[in-house]
Amino acid sequence: MSQAMMSLVKQHQECDDQLNRVEAALHKADLSSAGRNFRLFDEQLEHHFRLEEERLFPAFEKATGMTNGPTVVMRGEHAEIRQLRDQAMDEVEQGQIESALATIDTLNVLIQQHNVKEENILYPMCGGSVPNLMSVLGMGGCGGACSCAA
Repeated sequence: MSQAMMSLVKQHQECDDQLNRVEAALHKADLSSAGRNFRLFDEQLEHHFRLEEERLFPAFEKATGMTNGPTVVMRGEHAEIRQLRDQAMDEVEQGQIESALATIDTLNVLIQQHNVKEENILYPMCGGSVPNLMSVLGMGGCGGACSCAA
């Protein structure tokens, strides 16, 4: 697996870990910690989704010509994940611990299924199709600040 793909997988793991912190705080009825950790989870998740939606997916579509393939499915799943994330965040903010835990359980399952598809299907396809993947993702030498990442 390329360094670029390993970086994306690491982001998956970091999001999972952060969501687990939210769940642990909720089990302790620590709404302050749960809210703080949920905001961090939200930031990590959005950063990861934007990286995929704005850089990886368009580069894959351009390289392969597949505009109605796996990236469409992944974008749809991103939308479902965002919807559940928003619901869980509302429940945390309203102090609805049991509802939030149930929503987070569903969110965890959806995210895990999504990540398996990306890590085992889409990422390998991208790794074999997209030239200069580190630069495309803004992880190359210039950090994406120049035209080499475009």
